[in-house]
This record gives sequence, C-alpha cells and structure tokens, in this order.
Amino acid sequence: MASLKDLRNRIASVKATQKITKAMQMVAAAKLRRAQEAAEAARPYAQRMGAVLANITQAVGGGGDAPALMAGTGKDETHLLVVCTAERGLCGGFNSQIARLAREQVRKLQAAGKTVKIMTVGKKGNDILRREYSSLIIERIELRDVKQIGFVNADAIAKKVIGLFEEGQFDVCTLIYSEFKSVISQVPTALQLIPAAAPVAQAEAGNGSEAIYEYEPEPGAILSDLIPRNISVQIFRALLENAAGEMGAKMSAMDNATRNAGDMINKLSITYNRQRQAQITKELIEIISGAEAL
Repeated sequence: MASLKDLRNRIASVKATQKITKAMQMVAAAKLRRAQEAAEAARPYAQRMGAVLANITQAVGGGGDAPALMAGTGKDETHLLVVCTAERGLCGGFNSQIARLAREQVRKLQAAGKTVKIMTVGKKGNDILRREYSSLIIERIELRDVKQIGFVNADAIAKKVIGLFEEGQFDVCTLIYSEFKSVISQVPTALQLIPAAAPVAQAEAGNGSEAIYEYEPEPGAILSDLIPRNISVQIFRALLENAAGEMGAKMSAMDNATRNAGDMINKLSITYNRQRQAQITKELIEIISGAEAL
C-alpha cells in the first residue's frame, strides 16, 4: 500500500496534468473556430470549381482534347496515395482513423495486384504508416513550421504530385484526409485526384436548364490550366478540413482527459483520507493502550 506521502505526490502530479489538459482544451477551442471558418469558406469555392470543370469537360466531350491529368495514362497499375494527417498528437483517434483508411486502401489495391506508393503529408501519418509500409513511402512532407496553412502550401504539394505523374511514377492518385463534420465527428475520406474525376454539371438555379458557354481559348487549353489548379484547391481544402478536424478532436480528447483527471483526483483523495484516518485511529489506540497499561 502506498504511503501518505506517495499519495500526496500523486495527487499533486495529477492536478498538474489536469491544469495542462484544461489549458490545451481552451487553446484548441480558440483555434477550432478559426479553422472551422476557414474550412467552411473553402467548400463553396471547391464546389464551384468542380461545377466549372464539369461544364468545360462536357464541352470537350472526352475526346482527344482532354489533357493527360483528366484522361489518365490509360492504365490502372500504379496507385499513389496522398495521406494527409496532423503534425501533432494528443487528438484522440483523429490520426489513427485516417491511417486506418489508408491501410484499407493499400490492402485492397495490393489484393487486386496493383502497385502502391504513398506520400505522407503530416508527421503523424508517416510515423503510423512507416511501421507497416515503410517501403511504400516515396515522399514525406511536414508542415510543422507552418503556423497558418495557406494555398501556397497546397500548391507546392500539388506540383510535386503532378511532377511525379509527368515522370510516369503512377497512374492513379487518391487523396486521403478527414472531412470535418462537427467537434465530435470527423469522417475519413478518399478523393481521386488523378485522373481528375469530372463532377456532374448542375443545372443553373432559377430556370432549371443548363447554361450554354462559349470558351476562348479552346476548352482543352482551359482544362490544361484549370485541372492543376483544381488539384491544388482540393488539396488545400483537405488541409483546412484536417486542421479543423484536428482541433475538434483535440478539444474533445483534452476535455475527456480533464474529466478523467478529476475522477482520479477524487479517488486518490478518498484513498488518502481513509488511510490517514486509519493511521490516526491506530495512533490513538496505541496511546490509549499505553495509558491503560500505566
């Protein structure tokens, strides 16, 4: 049984940990609002970009004018998985859920006889996946020194992916990230980037008919510029969704840790008080027994 001094030290240690987790929860709550606003602001732009891309794709009609990023290589043998996770931990199962989806994709593709390559964006994703798939990781990108995620960061990642495609390193590229739903809900998502999956064009609001556009220069030339930009936009959205999801998961995890620390303090305090009371009672009995012996 632990001594009273050991119990006091442990209670003090748990109280110090509780202060830290409470502070981390408050910091995550403050960052969550900004990250959530950024993620929600990026969604309409990404969706509208998809609508424009769909309209231009219809004009091309899937002919020879379609650029390679949309038409693909004509093969489906080598797959590149771009796995986006957080740079830090202490956010519950946020990173492990993304890594679990990545592992499922790898096993599914390998079972089909495909060659798989992995690009990790974020330290935690690399740390988790390299335990099992270190030989598949061809690129590791960390954004630990970036205080505020910007489009320039996503654009740099997109250029690396496009460069690998132009070198013939892969045939299909899939982006894996966590879509932010709420503070307690982040959904791991897989999105195909290359070949660019053209979304279905939406009817123009108000009249129920599709608008007719004339393009200058030719639609194929526009797509050659628009598809790389769309890849950057989708990666940027994924990074923003991840940032919001990380802060939401961290806030929930630190709240649970704070509550658990409080419960542990209560249990240790009860144990301390009972042991102290037993020791006092024992000392009183010894004093009374000594006095009666006299």
